[in-house]
Amino acid sequence: MKKKLKDLSDKQRLETLDALYTAAASIRGRASMKLFLRDLLTPSERIMLGRRILIARELMTGKTYDDIAVRMQVGHDTVRRVHRWLEDQLPGYEQAIKEMEEEFKRRRNVYEDKKLYATSMLYRLKKKYPGHFALFPTPKLKK
Repeated sequence: MKKKLKDLSDKQRLETLDALYTAAASIRGRASMKLFLRDLLTPSERIMLGRRILIARELMTGKTYDDIAVRMQVGHDTVRRVHRWLEDQLPGYEQAIKEMEEEFKRRRNVYEDKKLYATSMLYRLKKKYPGHFALFPTPKLKK
């Protein structure tokens, strides 16, 4: 039987949210979180949450409502709602986006390291014998 939010007591609401937050916090790693969200949410709910995070990311970088609405193919109301959540000082969005940016940066560094390792003999030697190359600069990735 479906329960509406207003039909739940404060104790039931707190207990339910505590179970959700504890389950989410206990998950370690991207693959485990991916499985958890896949089992918990419908595909459209996952997409909607992801898009809200991307909209918040764009807003934090200073993009305009119009640019975001066109690029993400969302309405101005959606962008405005996410912006209002950010302005209401809900730290969850900002913290998640900062951590997401750090993860993307880490992935880029790993990718560039693998690419350098595959294309530069000097880089491979430097990785294998770092003490011998203390005076040589690290080769740069050609773009």
